[in-house]
Amino acid sequence: MADNFYNEVLLDHNLHPMHLHELPCATCSNAGLNPTCGDQLTLHLAIEDGLITDGSFTGVGCAVSQASADIMLDLIIGKTPAEAKHLKELFSKMIGGNITEDELDELEEAGALQNISAMPARVKCAMLGWNTLGKLLDEAAERSGV
Repeated sequence: MADNFYNEVLLDHNLHPMHLHELPCATCSNAGLNPTCGDQLTLHLAIEDGLITDGSFTGVGCAVSQASADIMLDLIIGKTPAEAKHLKELFSKMIGGNITEDELDELEEAGALQNISAMPARVKCAMLGWNTLGKLLDEAAERSGV
């Protein structure tokens, strides 16, 4: 059942990504690359009044990297940058196989990618959007002095 859910979530977000587009209202962007397989994406966020109000990504990559980025954006839009950073840390813990059930619940649909931890060649693919998010939020915080 878990594998089926993983396949359905991954397939849906890969075939019908809601966030794969340019974002003219973006207040910050950051590019990420997985040199192992060539996946590349640019993450775009609109952060206004301390909230991530919108987000998108552009680029090319495998089904795992594209779906993971789309799922991530579903999860972080409407959150504060601190909340988004917390979710990034939870996702990293999950991929590393060190997450509690309560933490997994916080990840909502992103928890469907938990089995990626058993596929070492795909871990960097799943983490690409999340790592790019971490760098983007760090740079945005530096610029704003937060």
